Order: sequence, then C-alpha cells, then structure tokens
Amino acid sequence: MLERTLAAEGYAVSSVADGGGALAAIERSLPDLLILDVRMPGLDGLAVARRIRRKGLPVPILFLTARDAVSDRVEGFDAGGDDYLVKPFAMAELLVRVRALLRRGLVVDETLAYRDLRLDRHLRRAWRGGREIELTDREAALLELLLRSPGVVVSRSRALSEVWAQSAATSNVVDRYVAYLRRKLGDPPLIETVRGVGFRLSR
Repeated sequence: MLERTLAAEGYAVSSVADGGGALAAIERSLPDLLILDVRMPGLDGLAVARRIRRKGLPVPILFLTARDAVSDRVEGFDAGGDDYLVKPFAMAELLVRVRALLRRGLVVDETLAYRDLRLDRHLRRAWRGGREIELTDREAALLELLLRSPGVVVSRSRALSEVWAQSAATSNVVDRYVAYLRRKLGDPPLIETVRGVGFRLSR
C-alpha cells in the first residue's frame, strides 16, 4: 500500500523485504530517501540505519514503528534516523514528512571531475578512467581541495588548515600525502609540484 501510494505521488519507489535486502539495494544505488520499518526480518531497521551511518552515507532516514515510547524515539534518532512516524499513521502525514525530508536532503551534484578523474565528495570514492581508487579520508579531502580549484596552486599552508585543521601536522605531511595520491592515481601524472609554493592539478 505504501509503495503504491508513493508511486501515485510521482516518486520512483523500490521496496525490499528485509534489512539485508535494504543494504544490498543501497549498495547498488543510493536513494534520495529511505523509509525503514523498525521491525524487519533479519537485520532490523535500527541496525540497517547504524550500518548506513557508519559508512558515512547521507541519505535521509524515516522510521516507521508501532513503538511510541520516548526511549524508542531516542533510540531511533541515535541510530541515525531523521524522522520517526508511529503506526497507525495517516498517509497524508507520511507524505508531508517525506516532502520535508527530501527538501532537507536536497544537495547539489557531489561529484567533482577533472579530465578522466572523478571524486564523489560524500562517499569519498574516486575513479580514474573507470578504475576505482581506494582513498583514506585524508587523501580524499586533499584530492577534493585540488579538484575544487583545478589549475590553481594550493599552498601547503592552505592544505594544512583545510585538511588537517586542528592537528599538529607539519608541511611535510602534505608532501607525503601528495605522494600517496600520485601513486594511487597512476599515469599520466595529474598532480604537479610548483616549487616553493605548493601543488596543483596538471594543466
């Protein structure tokens, strides 16, 4: 019924039967909104939400449940939920909450690209020429900084302030991470050193 109602409102809807199916579906394609029943076979909705948040996925999550105690709501929000709707509910209220979450979750395209290199800023995943590149959080943050200003020299001091922020890192760490990125990105080289200044994406 829920699937039919949402589809009638113009939403593209995909449904699964259990928590494992939800995680598998999200791996294939990240939705704009996830509606999770708290009590599902196998992994329950709370466990699914926790795994999604541990992966850093930004999808808004709406919980549906018959449990209405304050402690249940707190547990839902602590698990990573954005909203919590208690059964039985009016379909009109669910649609209002869906619209509100989608407005809140609207983001611009999170993919940065340069030549044959792409970086998904939210997922911290990169691809070059169709090859996926595994990056640490620091490597992804440094690559994002370079991609935001293609052709512009990024100084070591700027990299330290934006990527290493509150840490006591020195300029040497920037050089080390640039070397890591060069090795992972492969040939032809995409990052060049501007002597005495910093680094930029090759022109």
